[in-house]
Amino acid sequence: MCNEIICRCEEITKEEIEKVIEDGAQTANEIKRFTRAGMGLCQGRTCRGLVERLIKEKTGIEPQNIVPSGYRQPVRPIKIGQLGLKNEQN
Repeated sequence: MCNEIICRCEEITKEEIEKVIEDGAQTANEIKRFTRAGMGLCQGRTCRGLVERLIKEKTGIEPQNIVPSGYRQPVRPIKIGQLGLKNEQN
């Protein structure tokens, strides 16, 4: 049993990712949707390469043929006044 953490943000283990690959997931986006790996605060910047390596190891797909997962820019909560609404009241 391998409990090596691949995605630190979502605490997804190598075992969980290997399981979804065995169940048929072959792209980084499929793994992301099934496990949430790459959906944390860093948006996959840390784990994307590890996930792609696992896809290569389990499926034999060459790295240049693995479609990288999409990602969004990280967001941080801000106060509503920082959006400029504070200045409109003056």
